[in-house]
Amino acid sequence: MSENLTLLTDLYELTMMQGFLREGMGDHTAVFDLFYRENPSGNGFAIAAGLERALEYINNLRFDSEDIKYLTELNLFDVEFLNTLNNLRFTGDVYAVPEGTVVFPQEPLLKIKAPIFQAQLLETALLTIINHQTLIATKAARVCSAAQGSAVLEFGQRRAQGPDAGLYGARAAVVGGCAASSNVLAGKKFNIPIRGTHAHSWVMSFEEELTAFRAYANCFPDRCVLLVDTYDTLRSGVPNAIKVFSELKEQGELSAGYGIRLDSGDLAYMSKRARLMLDEAGFKDALITASGDLDEYLISQLKLQDAKIDTWGVGTNLITSRDCPSLGGVYKLVCEYDPDGVSIPKIKLSENLDKVTNPGDKKIIRLYDVRTNKFKADLITLVDEIVDPSKDLTIFDPRATWKRLTLEAGTFKTRELLIPVIVNGKQIYTPPHISQISEYRETELNSLWDEYKRLVNPQIAFVDLSQKLYDLKQEMISAVRRKNSV
Repeated sequence: MSENLTLLTDLYELTMMQGFLREGMGDHTAVFDLFYRENPSGNGFAIAAGLERALEYINNLRFDSEDIKYLTELNLFDVEFLNTLNNLRFTGDVYAVPEGTVVFPQEPLLKIKAPIFQAQLLETALLTIINHQTLIATKAARVCSAAQGSAVLEFGQRRAQGPDAGLYGARAAVVGGCAASSNVLAGKKFNIPIRGTHAHSWVMSFEEELTAFRAYANCFPDRCVLLVDTYDTLRSGVPNAIKVFSELKEQGELSAGYGIRLDSGDLAYMSKRARLMLDEAGFKDALITASGDLDEYLISQLKLQDAKIDTWGVGTNLITSRDCPSLGGVYKLVCEYDPDGVSIPKIKLSENLDKVTNPGDKKIIRLYDVRTNKFKADLITLVDEIVDPSKDLTIFDPRATWKRLTLEAGTFKTRELLIPVIVNGKQIYTPPHISQISEYRETELNSLWDEYKRLVNPQIAFVDLSQKLYDLKQEMISAVRRKNSV
């Protein structure tokens, strides 16, 4: 059984649940959207991640005897509430955007439709799971974009904010595009490739650098990547590595994937000089790996300077998303259903326009150009609306409604992003292998024009509301203001 995270919640989720029960509202069917308001790191999009663990959490939702005992001792909750928790299981529906999907602000990544007593409890854990993994997957996509096809390795566990962040961050990094991780537990748990060499301590523990390199090559002749900057990269490190490669070659033990790692200094200059030295010695297929406080901006600059680096090991700035350490996703009530199944939309207002929610039970329709298969726009609609590609479709900016675009019939095609993953409490979706998620992510990124993928000032994607949803939102804003005015 997976880890039980049921008590991984904020106290107010539990106090609200008891309140719903006392008010006779516990069985009311509610719809909550989980979404974020702003792309991380100034990016043009995000990469959805974390669904697999979110499903594990929901499937394992239950209060055991120790949980009930602890809550009883808090002297906050009544017996009826605690008895209800003792038998709690999730019985609702979950819709989700598959991991690896390109997503944008205001779009539900998850939609929960369940008794409000259950749905409210899910908020905290789902946010911490989806926020974190989506953030790291997006950061990884930025780093991999800067690497322009060169392999990126996730090297960040020791700098992550704890074991869990490093472990699931490694998985998210692979979802976002990294080729492998140094995290052995992540390799075992998620079946992702792992890579690594040796540290400076290996070299320092021997009397001479050459002896250290020979000893490492003797242990791992088929994975001989040598860290060459412990003492002097160009005067001793690279020359000693070349000596060891020559010895392995003479012994017939030099295998593909051998090379050196640079961890400090001017990586552009060092890599060019090292490449020249390796090539002149006859090791043109030796790989050069670089590490050391790398991020997408530094990698981009090194690429512009024609650095001779084949593989990038990225740690701190990736696993912590240092420039943007949180995604800021939220979980909002958007709809309730009465006993007859009639939808009752809900809305939250704010002086901050970004915080005014989109009401109602909704879906996301992605629009593509049929000629290029490229992304055109996303349209958020009410769940019962139909978008027909055989008819003209006019979309508009919900903030500046005069900005309109008409897609002519037959020029566009559609895809629904939210898919059912749990129905009536039973999981009906089988999460794909992480290699399949990675392939899917690549397809998703290929559907975007390059303008959306710029690291700086990317093109902003169109995320529009259907006319019906827009009208509902405006009507509800006016009605709520009238009702709550003093």
